[in-house]
Amino acid sequence: MAEQRTFTVAEDDDGIRLDRWFKRHTPDISFNIVSRWARTGQLRVDGKRASPGDRIEMGQKIEFPPADAMPDRAARPERKRDPLTPEEEDLVREMVIYEDPSAFVLNKPPGLATQGGTKTHQHLDRLLDGLEDDAGNRPKLVHRLDKDTSGALLVAKSARAAGHFAKSFSSRTARKVYWALIVGVPSLDEGMIDAPLAKQPGTGGEKMHIDEENGSPARTRWRVIDRAGNRAAWVELQPLTGRTHQLRAHMAAIGHPIVGDAKYGGPEAFLTGGISRKMHLHARRIRIDAPNGIIDVTADLPPHIAESLGTLGFELMHGENMPLDTPKVSSTPEAKQRKTAAIARDRRRNRRGERRSRSQPTRKR
Repeated sequence: MAEQRTFTVAEDDDGIRLDRWFKRHTPDISFNIVSRWARTGQLRVDGKRASPGDRIEMGQKIEFPPADAMPDRAARPERKRDPLTPEEEDLVREMVIYEDPSAFVLNKPPGLATQGGTKTHQHLDRLLDGLEDDAGNRPKLVHRLDKDTSGALLVAKSARAAGHFAKSFSSRTARKVYWALIVGVPSLDEGMIDAPLAKQPGTGGEKMHIDEENGSPARTRWRVIDRAGNRAAWVELQPLTGRTHQLRAHMAAIGHPIVGDAKYGGPEAFLTGGISRKMHLHARRIRIDAPNGIIDVTADLPPHIAESLGTLGFELMHGENMPLDTPKVSSTPEAKQRKTAAIARDRRRNRRGERRSRSQPTRKR
């Protein structure tokens, strides 16, 4: 029997279902084949038998049979793909801001989901058909951005390149820099948020919250670029881990939600005075080792964020002059106190929400 193929779960795949991992990284392997491997014990995670619906964690080893153990592909019909319209092909090509032999870097617009899901027909993964080469090779997603987050997104041109980039993300050698507009102004110029995140019960996995006991490690570095009085701040964010909604949950936890993020900031996440109600979170820069060198690309801001920064009197040159070097953050008593207070505040909010959901209003007769 041929040796099993082994893959390591990357950071951006932490917490997803095993069948979703196959769809993302091996689209040529059907769900039926994955299910068959599971039934016969050939699908394993960390050496143990696994099922397609199992959740996987970063660093785990996925094992399954080699390509030559799969049924003849010619024996089964190819999956039909909904062809793109000329407008859709133009749209994805206009997103390309960098290309080399191994990858494209796209500037994803806000409002476009990275992958499909329930009731989500239009998404970037589908549009990647428009970047297929003459040999029929289709780019592969390597990491994700939230639907309402804009900015730099890397896609690999081949399975080999995708494996190379996945290792860079899982080993945390890739650097991602985000720009965000937040409500209020932090008392410090920079800091580190080190607060574990877990899926919040009762939200169907659609929202994260701080969970010191059961959460996965999550760390975010932040620096203030500029301030607009006490009203808002323009910040640079560097995720040192890749949890779902990490930047959004972390900034809300310290009392400074990202402007436009109603999910984590509620009504307080919006500013008056003509500031857009859209999400103000943008993947500004990505720097990653590529098979043939280094990719270092900056993505232009979408119109609504550029307009908001201008309305608040911020100048782009202040953000562009920020060095990529990781800021040195000291563990001062004030910083530790702010972290503790933020966690306590988050827990109080959750308890209040639970009490409200349990209470039923009494109707007067």
